[in-house]
Parts: sequence; C-alpha cells; structure tokens
Amino acid sequence: MPFTTRAQVRFADVDPAGIVFYPRYFEMLNGAVEDWFEQDLGMDFKTMHLEHHIGVPTVRLETEFLTPSSLGDRLDITIAPRQLGRTSCALSIEFAGNGVTRLRAQVVLVCMDLHSQRPIAWPETLRTGIERGLPAAIAPAA
Repeated sequence: MPFTTRAQVRFADVDPAGIVFYPRYFEMLNGAVEDWFEQDLGMDFKTMHLEHHIGVPTVRLETEFLTPSSLGDRLDITIAPRQLGRTSCALSIEFAGNGVTRLRAQVVLVCMDLHSQRPIAWPETLRTGIERGLPAAIAPAA
C-alpha cells in the first residue's frame, strides 16, 4: 500500500505567475519523504540522523511536471517503493490535487553512514517497512 501525505501550496511556494516555483516541489518532496520515514517506516529523521548517524540522500531524481499547482492548492503526495536493494531504494512519487496529477518523480535514495559518508545496508526495521510497500510481484518471499 503506498503512503500518502498532504501539502498545501503556500504564498512562499509560488512565483509571480501564481504557480508553484519548481524548486519548491523538491522541498515538498523531501518533506513527504520525511513524513514517510516517520509515519510509515517508524523512524523520524531526528532519530535517524542524530542517534543512528544514518542519512538517506537522494542520488537520482527524474521529474515530470504535468500540470501547474496554484496558491492554496492542497496536494496529496503519494510515495510507492518500486525496488529495494541492499543500500538503495527506488521510489515513485506523485503529487495530485483535485483529482489531477501535477507531478511525477522517480527517486533513488541511498542509506548512508553519516560519519564515513559511505553506503550501508538498510537497518532491518527500515528494510521491513520499505518491503511492506513494494508491489507483491517484487516483494521478497517470506
């Protein structure tokens, strides 16, 4: 089951034309990933970064802007894991508002030790949560 969170397009998010200035989508996307880790995977960024010294930098980001979003729009941001490796995770992310898809992104995150700045295996609790969201055809057998 994909994870969905919500963002509202605020005044600071729009350009003089009244539509979302595209870099703001990336800030919303990162906020949605933070929500996913905390609310669905069970580990907030504070704990992950400050206690476990783990980061999840984005190493690949492909984005398709389909329909503009405007001031006041409420956007549902859906995150669906597509693939899980030993140290990386591929995600499909979609922004939608009023039943219209606004943006689609393909994202790859890497689990990284913040001290060595090298990839590390996903901690078991995070791996289990990510696996839960994989499509049945991809999810590992029990």
